[in-house]
Amino acid sequence: MPAILIVDNEEKFCKVIQASLALESLQADYCTSGEDALAYLEARPVDALVSDLRMDGISGLELLEAVKERYPETEVIIMTAYATQKTAVEALKKGAYDYLIKPFEMDELTLRLRRIFDQKRIVAENKRLRQGQEAPVFFRKIVGRSQKMQEIYRLIKKGSENEATVLVRGESGTGKELVAEAIHGESDRAKQPFVAVNCAALPENLLESELFGYEKGAFTGATQRRLGKFEQAHEGSIFLDEIGDMSLATQAKLLRVLQNREIYRLGGNEQIIVDVRIIAATHQDLEAMVESGQFRNDLYYRLNVFPITLPPLRERKEDIPALAHHFVEQSSARGIDRRALAYLMDYDWPGNVRELQNAIERAAIICEEIIEVGDLPATVRREKGSSAGAAAYEIPPEGIRLDEFEKDLIVQAIQKAAGNKTRAAELLGITRRRLYSMMERFGIDPNR
Repeated sequence: MPAILIVDNEEKFCKVIQASLALESLQADYCTSGEDALAYLEARPVDALVSDLRMDGISGLELLEAVKERYPETEVIIMTAYATQKTAVEALKKGAYDYLIKPFEMDELTLRLRRIFDQKRIVAENKRLRQGQEAPVFFRKIVGRSQKMQEIYRLIKKGSENEATVLVRGESGTGKELVAEAIHGESDRAKQPFVAVNCAALPENLLESELFGYEKGAFTGATQRRLGKFEQAHEGSIFLDEIGDMSLATQAKLLRVLQNREIYRLGGNEQIIVDVRIIAATHQDLEAMVESGQFRNDLYYRLNVFPITLPPLRERKEDIPALAHHFVEQSSARGIDRRALAYLMDYDWPGNVRELQNAIERAAIICEEIIEVGDLPATVRREKGSSAGAAAYEIPPEGIRLDEFEKDLIVQAIQKAAGNKTRAAELLGITRRRLYSMMERFGIDPNR
């Protein structure tokens, strides 16, 4: 079970957190000073340390620095009732995993702790893989430990154990080709060729010759015989990506391959037997295409023997930290800032994993060493709740007093919401907890 240490001068507060975590099956000890916490860590390591910012003796920031220097594997969450952007950024720069503004809901702390433990499990598993311990091959390329991905791994394993035709479905960028490679790599055909064809990338007249090959003289420019992708994949697997873009004429020829395992090169009469495992993929609604006559229903049923549907990234956001770190490791960047990671978690990724990979690659090029929020694409940096109206505000030549401006906005929001703090927080695009914290900072009566 993961080890947690709570550090706060108020013992009663420590006990409240300890009891709340116990209800979530998380075991925690506590110390009432930074000095006691360091002594505790000398005796026993912990996975996560949750510390108050302002404490007598060693402060939360000083404790954070000491912990990251001596125990870099321990993640630290800072708690504070006096959060400002400056203190938050300072804590994150010193290595804090995240920070919480008092008072906070216990669900928020529990969520952050579980994210820490999930990431640690992923790191441990990747380490085992690098050491060459026995593990499924597909874990090396497909990243994700969410429940939905566990189901995908199970289907990949099942699909690799038989010769059935597989149809991989999912939005663009979800990793359909990686799944096809994993099925091939775990099958008995793993040592034979894996040949991929993007059916949407080739004009119809070229796709047929690409798949089935051609004889010398079959058409102008055919100066010699060429083997098609099916022959190249003999005894291995062929991956037909974007199968929904294939014309009806080519669909008919593909159906013959599925039925008889034979092909004819363009311009040739010789029957060629091919031993090929077919894995197809599409992001399109094939059922609707069958209904409209754009896709052959007999081919559809031949392809849809063993379907695997990949979840979009927005439905498995818990995998984003692991994916982001995986892509950072492949880039020139040395790491990614915690706040930048939070922005990645907030974004819905319509382009899925491929869009995330591109965002990390771009950020790695323009960052200094560590990817920060400002290095991310503008679409990702746009926070939830932001609006064109906020972006349209221009600072006047004489400047503004930011504190007064924020205070005035809070007062306006409360007035517009008729005193309803939840609605006022929604108008400002912040949480209710943060609204109360800012009201306290500016001396705004919460009962007004």
